Amino acid sequence: MPPLQALYRSGHDIALVVTRPPKRRGRRQEPTPSPAAAAAAEMGLAVTSDLTDALHVEADLGVVVAYGERIPDEVLEGRRTVNLHFSLLPRWRGAAPVERAILAGDAETGVCLMDVASEIDAGDVYRRASTAIRPQESADELRGRLCELGIGLLLDALSEGFGDPVPQSGEMTWADKISGSELRIDWTVPADHVLRLVRVGGAWTMLRGRRLRVLEARLATGSGLPGAAGTICLGPRSGGSPAVDAARGRSPAVDVFAGQGGIELVRVQLEGRAPIAARDWVNGARIADGDRFE
Repeated sequence: MPPLQALYRSGHDIALVVTRPPKRRGRRQEPTPSPAAAAAAEMGLAVTSDLTDALHVEADLGVVVAYGERIPDEVLEGRRTVNLHFSLLPRWRGAAPVERAILAGDAETGVCLMDVASEIDAGDVYRRASTAIRPQESADELRGRLCELGIGLLLDALSEGFGDPVPQSGEMTWADKISGSELRIDWTVPADHVLRLVRVGGAWTMLRGRRLRVLEARLATGSGLPGAAGTICLGPRSGGSPAVDAARGRSPAVDVFAGQGGIELVRVQLEGRAPIAARDWVNGARIADGDRFE
């Protein structure tokens, strides 16, 4: 949990860490602590999953990062509580601001250090920082960069003072949590739209009645020829030919036609299996040129 670790390394006194309860994972269903709980334990900090425990600690400031639940008014009363929100508010209030920014094709996003208010993500903003969204950047990669930006904002505010927050202004958009059905790939949309879904994480499609997750992909080169949406094309590697690829021991590219253009599958995961290179999946599953995703 980078913000927690940054506060600890900076010498700030952390009275209590509130995080989600352990989840049961694996075949044995053993309880596994959250990353924040694990980090707090390594630092010897008090940890709880009961938010009302915060009522009984003496602290001048509460810091919220990706908590995901509404904080009751009685917890907010009596001390300043700030939140690091990963968007340029009021655009993308809600649970999935990073993912929604990528899906919408936003050119930039950012992070806001803001007051926690009763209404979700509606508080005034103390500081903000913006950054461009890189063309092939995944949601996890972008979230990591925004976290580092947010840590800088928080540490600067603690060092220099928070000052007066500024009310949010502009058009508000809502960032609902991404549902599993939204992550199903629609091959009739343009290729760059498909890639945005892959970058969000968890994108999936169906072939022969089995679910295939697309973990990594890129725009296919030379895929401008017309083809039925969702059709798999086992073509040469970039700039080559099938004969040249075979002579060099290289497997064909695994391209898929979209509504406009196509994408090259790089890494995939068949349900119940480990992630593998797309070319290995083609060989193992005996995928043929012209096979088509449902």
